[in-house]
Amino acid sequence: MRAFGELESDIMRVLWSSAEPLSIQRLTDVLNEERPLAYTTVMTVTERLRTKGWLERTKRGRSYRYSPLRSADDYTAALMEQALASSTDRAHALLHFAGRLDADEAAALRKALDSLPPDPDPDPDTDH
Repeated sequence: MRAFGELESDIMRVLWSSAEPLSIQRLTDVLNEERPLAYTTVMTVTERLRTKGWLERTKRGRSYRYSPLRSADDYTAALMEQALASSTDRAHALLHFAGRLDADEAAALRKALDSLPPDPDPDPDTDH
């Protein structure tokens, strides 16, 4: 998975923060608060995100409304997993990552790890 480009990230950020699906016009209006963008540019990039499986569109009246199919957390986790997969020593990479966390982030990571169910035994015929 490739990381989002700048405009893709901006579009996803707006849609992730919206309580309802948005039209291209509404997306363009929100994005234009930060920098000027053409309606057609926003429409093209939004459609590309849809064809990549990140967005769904529903017809409402004469226009489409877009909403995310995957969460921001899912996107972040996929990027982290991809980065970890590129390491030759996953345990070492994880240790370096954990060492860069501040105290609150480390506590949140510990809590998340503690809440995971235990891994099932991959080979039930093997005694441990």
